[in-house]
Amino acid sequence: MTLFTARAVEPAVLTELRTADDAGRRPVPYPTGDGGEPLRCCLRPARPGERLVLVSYAPLRRWAAATGARPGAYDEVGPVFVHAGPEDCDGPADCDGPAADPAAGQGPGAYPFERERVLRTVRRYGADGRILGGRLVQLPGLHGAFTDAFADPAVALVHVRAVEHGCFLFEVRRPPAG
Repeated sequence: MTLFTARAVEPAVLTELRTADDAGRRPVPYPTGDGGEPLRCCLRPARPGERLVLVSYAPLRRWAAATGARPGAYDEVGPVFVHAGPEDCDGPADCDGPAADPAAGQGPGAYPFERERVLRTVRRYGADGRILGGRLVQLPGLHGAFTDAFADPAVALVHVRAVEHGCFLFEVRRPPAG
């Protein structure tokens, strides 16, 4: 079975987003009430009272900058929740979410924010940053969608988004060959 890894926002990117987000705004920390916000820094729901910021994030733009891709009009910016500061969470290795466990988020039924019968959109992107297609997935079902996506050799990565608000949840990159 192929293993697919859900990727949280990288610690260096978290540092940048906490200073100025991808829309150029300075985030304002706040304590969450009941919790439940999907945290992209550690890929788990927020707990009551945790300090968060809601930031604008452009995941494809950041991937493209690192790879030389040119996504053009597919460069979307959207809202994501992250812990307010490095003292709260400095990425998956620093937090107790599923992304802290290297084996988490790799097999059927093990992906972050995967709740029974919820819908997700899985968008496929090529190495040039252009969208190659998408698929509406009822959960659980992400593993099959990733398997189908990466069966196409042109697909370099996929983004998983919430259907309700269109928010970016996490990225999965093509697994290494072998």
